Amino acid sequence: MPALLSVQDARGYWLTRLLLERGIGIICLIAFLVALNQFKPLLGENGLLPVPLWIKQVPFHESPSFFYWWPRDVAFTLFSWIGIILSCLVISGIASRYAWLSPLVWGLIYLIYLSFVNVGQTFYAFGWESILLEACFFCVFLGGARVVPQPIPIWLFRWLLFRIMFGAGLIKLRGDPCWRDLTCLNYYYETQPMPNPLSWYFHWAPQWVNKGGVLFNHFSELIVPFFYFLPQPIAGIAGLITIAFQLFIIVSGNLSWLNWLTLFLAFSTLDAKFFGFVGNLRWPQMHAPPMGIHLINVALAIFVIWASYPVVRNMISARQIMNTSFNSLHLVGTYGAFGSITRPRYEVIVEGTTDAIITPASEWREYEFKGKPGQLNYRPPQIAPYHLRLDWLMWFAAMSSYQDYPWFVNFVAKLLENDEAVLSLLRKNPFPGKPPHYVRALLYEYHFTTPEERKKTGNWWKRILAGPYFPAVSMETPGFRRVLQSQGWLNR
Repeated sequence: MPALLSVQDARGYWLTRLLLERGIGIICLIAFLVALNQFKPLLGENGLLPVPLWIKQVPFHESPSFFYWWPRDVAFTLFSWIGIILSCLVISGIASRYAWLSPLVWGLIYLIYLSFVNVGQTFYAFGWESILLEACFFCVFLGGARVVPQPIPIWLFRWLLFRIMFGAGLIKLRGDPCWRDLTCLNYYYETQPMPNPLSWYFHWAPQWVNKGGVLFNHFSELIVPFFYFLPQPIAGIAGLITIAFQLFIIVSGNLSWLNWLTLFLAFSTLDAKFFGFVGNLRWPQMHAPPMGIHLINVALAIFVIWASYPVVRNMISARQIMNTSFNSLHLVGTYGAFGSITRPRYEVIVEGTTDAIITPASEWREYEFKGKPGQLNYRPPQIAPYHLRLDWLMWFAAMSSYQDYPWFVNFVAKLLENDEAVLSLLRKNPFPGKPPHYVRALLYEYHFTTPEERKKTGNWWKRILAGPYFPAVSMETPGFRRVLQSQGWLNR
């Protein structure tokens, strides 16, 4: 336990602190860049789910955010840039040079990103948002570079890492049977939210490789996490296994910054003492923190222990839920991923036509997205750790109907208007001159081509039409206009 650590052990956490701060700082930079580029078209004043409309319906205490007082596009841009600058202060090491500056910078990063997440609605409803917020909050207590690190925040990072990994392992054992018969990877690489350039190759790997991958998953998520809390070098070895596991996932798909952030959190298991087995490290000069810092950290530990009760109860429950925050501050949540694996893969393909009257001869042209599958010969790109929020939501939309995703109706309206902001989220607009007269969406079943098919056609994908997804509409379609008016989206 932290109280039993020697002074030398605590001093050895200087390397742990450095690795954690730099790694989490990089993720924060990416998160604020995503907000700068995507928040306005998705959630801005004229976005798909406008924040000004949402805050009229949800009280501040349920979802605290700076944007309740200033729900304007200029504010979203300004706070994105402030977050970017603060993240750069962390990555460069400037923030950690002064004992007072480090907690201030991390506190502001946490509050600003919390403000984005709490008004981000479905576009920010992902487990890794809460994980990042919790990590930023713990960084507030790491202290400056010239102060001996406090053990308690380091151990809280390990507890966060444990919850991510063990929670993911439990949800898999309780979820899809393919995790128990070792066949999930037969489907995962093809049906994951956003495949990357290597996903096709992983999909066609030998069966024994994919079954071995599932076994490595269970070992990494269900057994290894318990070793995070043991002395060195055991904790460090467990951390390295976790890092290797995350790298394996990273090279096989695009899961936003979830795996990169988890990899960086695994740095909490590595310290100067662990690397001392390899060679001598030059330790920086540090002084002991004031007694008040010790008391603050003890209070932090008590809070986390108290807040962990529903998390532990959820873990041991037969009805375990995957990603949930038990408070509006997104602290000490429960996490998990891929309890079930989709099969087969469906994609919503959005098309437009300039024809004033739709006939069987009408020419329909596809809108192309940056990350999600569309054109059959478009190789899946490498996106992560950057996050394409619209592409990701399109994956969810394909599993259900557009009625479950109100933003989709507004998305169609934006395409009919050639809205510049929303079109910036796409890879290709097939109507650069003037907007289409009609837009529709079709649902396709997608599969990777076989090695023989790809050699013959050059295509990465093949698809079969499953049916219509959204009817062909124009801005003059009465029912379409009524929906837009009822949601307050028309003429914004």
